[in-house]
Amino acid sequence: MPRFLMTYVRVVDRFNRLIGRIIMYGFFVMIAILLWSVLSKMLFVVPSFWTLEVSQFAMVTYYMVGGAYSLQLGSNVRMDLFYGQWNERKKAMVDSVTVLLLIFYLVVLLVGGLDSLSYAIEYQERSPTFWRPLMWPVKSIMCFGIVLMILQSVSELIKDIAELRGVEV
Repeated sequence: MPRFLMTYVRVVDRFNRLIGRIIMYGFFVMIAILLWSVLSKMLFVVPSFWTLEVSQFAMVTYYMVGGAYSLQLGSNVRMDLFYGQWNERKKAMVDSVTVLLLIFYLVVLLVGGLDSLSYAIEYQERSPTFWRPLMWPVKSIMCFGIVLMILQSVSELIKDIAELRGVEV
């Protein structure tokens, strides 16, 4: 395998591992937001209108940005009926085809996401709720997460091709 591909895999894997380990603690941010919502209603009898949407935005960040790390760890859901019994070479062959399909899907998703992001920025799109936050921050986070997943998917494809060629990554 060419040296630049191995460098790509190493850099992307390291970056996504770092981002994934950081974003992993976003779960506690969501808990804190929802805990504040409950406490403000119970103790202060003042509903927090912003907490539901902020917790939804935190969840979007958690899932979208953490998706590449999940892909890297192989913790995504797959039908293991046959897959678990295959040898590593056959797994790499099937994974390389499915990763190509995943990359295609993610590119289509990114094109739509960028279009939606540009609309949100151009027209200052807001959520149709009482609080009415701007939508471009969450849409930009979604696009960032999709880009990370594309980068990680290409890394996984390179690893699968290396496995098929018998090269250690």
